[in-house]
Amino acid sequence: MKKFLILVSIILYQFVSYGQEISELYTDTLHLTLNEAETMFLKNNLDLLAQKFSIDSAKATVITARLYDNPEIDFSNAFYNPTTHTFFDSERSVQVSQLIKLAGKRSKSIDMARSGIEVAQYQFYDLLRTLRFILRNDFYDIYYRQQSAKVYQVEITSLQKIVTASRELASKGYIAQAELLRIQSQLYTLQAEYDNLQTGINQVQGEIKSMILANPASYLIVAPVSDLNKEVVTGSSYQSLIDSALVHRPDLKALQSTIAQSNLNLSLQKAMAVPDIVVSAGYDHLGGYIKNFNEIGISVPLPFFNRNQGNIKNAKIQVDVNKTLYESEIVKVKNDVTTNYITAIRSEKLLRSFDPEFENVMQKLIEQVTYNYEKKNISILEFLDRYDSYKQNVLQMNQLRFNKISSIEQLNFSIGKIIFNQ
Repeated sequence: MKKFLILVSIILYQFVSYGQEISELYTDTLHLTLNEAETMFLKNNLDLLAQKFSIDSAKATVITARLYDNPEIDFSNAFYNPTTHTFFDSERSVQVSQLIKLAGKRSKSIDMARSGIEVAQYQFYDLLRTLRFILRNDFYDIYYRQQSAKVYQVEITSLQKIVTASRELASKGYIAQAELLRIQSQLYTLQAEYDNLQTGINQVQGEIKSMILANPASYLIVAPVSDLNKEVVTGSSYQSLIDSALVHRPDLKALQSTIAQSNLNLSLQKAMAVPDIVVSAGYDHLGGYIKNFNEIGISVPLPFFNRNQGNIKNAKIQVDVNKTLYESEIVKVKNDVTTNYITAIRSEKLLRSFDPEFENVMQKLIEQVTYNYEKKNISILEFLDRYDSYKQNVLQMNQLRFNKISSIEQLNFSIGKIIFNQ
């Protein structure tokens, strides 16, 4: 009886003991809601910060494209005059020249640079979409894993006390050695499963802490997640989700911008086939047919051989390549939305099919099992088997809930916008 009272006391204070174990392993505990995690992510994530620098870099390219070519000046002076035997006192000339680009090369280069900003921005939003999905999915993953860990903690703590008491009983011959070995085997199995579970929790927590720049030594306790028993995806318009994905997916928009950029590049390469001119003005002190000779001039290359044919052809090919990639991506987006839509509906219906009172009934049954064990109506092995059955049901329900909410988050990701689980 005393042994059982110890067991019951530990069960009643499972959350306290669980918290104490956490405090021993970590120097800090961070309680976090999903909104708080997303706020820290948007503020602190280094990958997003690096991608923002790419946008700034693209903007700097526009500044460069706006600049005009610098004029050139050429000055020369005779070093020694053998007639007068003097230095720096005879022939000198000055010439100033300016390159003038034709066929709108400068404006086309500016448009190309501006399109680069658009591509960089959509790439930033696509990275944001990907990282936010990972963050939200990891948040839910941690929550349900921690709920499962509590079940393990209770049973392990109970079995540790039972094993201690059973060793003493076995040494006195009150229980068989085989029964002690059975209890020990159950304990070791649970400890191994619990260790694997904690390893998984630590790995997911490490990923989240890296994304939000939290203290590496802190243990995350995430806020309770709604069970979401209602069906939020079932009944939604499938075609509207497809249309929404085609509108909101930043990777599609990035490809559209890339197509526009490749068309601008084709236009620029065609313009490059038009020769530019160089306008010049000069002065020559003694080198001309008259003294103090002044001149103006213009030079232009004759496009007999090089008309930029190779770059023009390559630009045309790149336009076709980007269009093909865009069409291919549209097919993938539609398939992603379809697959995730079906998966989310299936997960919703599966969870919905369970009796909402199932868990309450299971909780009452395990309480009855505990009561019967206390009254010696069932053996220790029967108690362990039934408690193990209870544990498996709790773990299964946690996994089903995570599968459902994860499938909905995957659907949001494939659409490119948080429509469900807002």
